Amino acid sequence: MKVLRFLAVLLLLAACGEGGGKAPHVGEAPPAFKLTTLEGGAVDYPAQLAGKVVVLRFWATWCPFCKDEMKMIQAVWSQSRDKGLEVLAVNAGQEKADIADFVAKLGVSYPVLLDPGSKTTRQYGVTGLPMTLFVGRDGKIKGRILGETDEATFRRKVEELL
Repeated sequence: MKVLRFLAVLLLLAACGEGGGKAPHVGEAPPAFKLTTLEGGAVDYPAQLAGKVVVLRFWATWCPFCKDEMKMIQAVWSQSRDKGLEVLAVNAGQEKADIADFVAKLGVSYPVLLDPGSKTTRQYGVTGLPMTLFVGRDGKIKGRILGETDEATFRRKVEELL
């Protein structure tokens, strides 16, 4: 069943329909979006986060690499959020209840955003999960990781921007 869900999401991400886009490149400003948080709040990116270092993280509960990385990101975010780090974990189109259960088990407290129909995920040209973008205080992409990363690499990329 997980394989079928994985294939369905890959097809959805690769769809050429409304909202499809090219992955933004280093040096560019990522596309703006407005998404709802898991708790029901709203995030208007980049308007609400001007001047902060932002990590945009695209993920799903079925992603084998996302679980450990989300816990690792929690540790880095907890240590660096007072220095101006914000993490936005954009879920690629899954059901709210599934996301809430997954996040609760991990103890994640940084913002988790719902992306119904994966519109924002497609807008960002995401073709694989996890995908992480590092955005500097100037609002431009400074780095990108497609796939799994380790804590040392993630921490180094964040610290370079703080």
